[in-house]
Amino acid sequence: MKRSFVISAFIAIIALGPVQSEENWNQFRGPTGRGHSDDKNVPVKWSEDSVIWSVDLPGTGQSSPVNWGDRVFLTSAEDMGKIRNVICVDLNTGKERWKQSIPCSNPEDSHKMNSFATPSCATDGNHVFAFFGPGGFHCFDMDGNKVWSKDLGDFPGDWGIAASPILVGNWVVQNCDCSGPSRLVAFDKKTGNIMWDTTREAKPKGGWSTPILIDHEGRKEIVLNGEFGVRGYDPATGKELWFCKGFNGRGAPVPDYSNGALYVVNGKPGDLYSVTPGGSGDVTTTHMRWHQGRKAGRDLPSPAVVGNYMQTVSMNGIGTCFDTSNGKILWNDRLGVKGEFAASPLVANGLVYFIDVFGGNTIVIKPGPTLEIVAQNSIGAKGDEIFRSTLAPINGKMLIRSQSRLYCVQ
Repeated sequence: MKRSFVISAFIAIIALGPVQSEENWNQFRGPTGRGHSDDKNVPVKWSEDSVIWSVDLPGTGQSSPVNWGDRVFLTSAEDMGKIRNVICVDLNTGKERWKQSIPCSNPEDSHKMNSFATPSCATDGNHVFAFFGPGGFHCFDMDGNKVWSKDLGDFPGDWGIAASPILVGNWVVQNCDCSGPSRLVAFDKKTGNIMWDTTREAKPKGGWSTPILIDHEGRKEIVLNGEFGVRGYDPATGKELWFCKGFNGRGAPVPDYSNGALYVVNGKPGDLYSVTPGGSGDVTTTHMRWHQGRKAGRDLPSPAVVGNYMQTVSMNGIGTCFDTSNGKILWNDRLGVKGEFAASPLVANGLVYFIDVFGGNTIVIKPGPTLEIVAQNSIGAKGDEIFRSTLAPINGKMLIRSQSRLYCVQ
């Protein structure tokens, strides 16, 4: 098949394909990849009594739950990464429907804050995709039968991997950043054939950020944060379209896209910034709208934009709200509890949800000119549980995952 035909067919697919139903939180941070939910029934307040079921998971991991219908998918690892699991549980009961275990003879090095099962699954209702770095990239059908697998080589680096696959038309796209040869790769969902393979500048430590697909003024772009800045790619060919230089590295947080602009946070302390997509080449001086210093500490959680407000929280629990038009700091304060935050936020009904690492307490705030805490929620988790997974709102329920346990709140 001629490449021009493939590209034309792909463009038609992503232009005409239906939008995923909101009832399916089908990839990391939902259908948009930005953590925004259209569900009007997302719980706001809950307690230990609101937990309708909870289940222990085999092994440990930090992937976030995703679903299609009443099937929930997540991953875990055992034996220091030598076994990787893809797990399907029932949304209504938490009972395991199936589990597939994948051996990995040469696990990657992983930081103590990471895990060997951090990338979330993605599903289109026919396939389930899971990425484990040197443990391979895998496709299963909805009943757990293996469809295809790909060996993507070693992933050198001290901190492990964390980037999740995203769905782009008939393809699934995976960020393969590491401290060695790095790449962004598109696979045919049905066959696993590589449709394009784009080289990326290697990171000193590793790769963690997940791409998002945006539509800016009629042009679709895959946007990916990184060690050196944020880049836009053509989803049909993988060609790099533009690059905006960042300020202080560790580009783990996923950018948000709103009001025709991207909002980007560094992983290390340093300036955050806003970029207008749609450019060509190095757009650092032409398309950066503003940048603002950030003194709250390191960031793992991604930024969240609600209307004209951008909300962030640092790892040490300091929240900051910015004016999206100019980056002006509106307030800077601790979010209610003295905790640590790593998971990216959820946005629903104009509210932003942040879950803390130790205890799984969720702080719900309403972004605005002053700090407004709407709720502080607990599920009564055990003292040794660690929560670094993003919340997943599904059909009026909230799925909350610790490294070793999955909770369902209603």
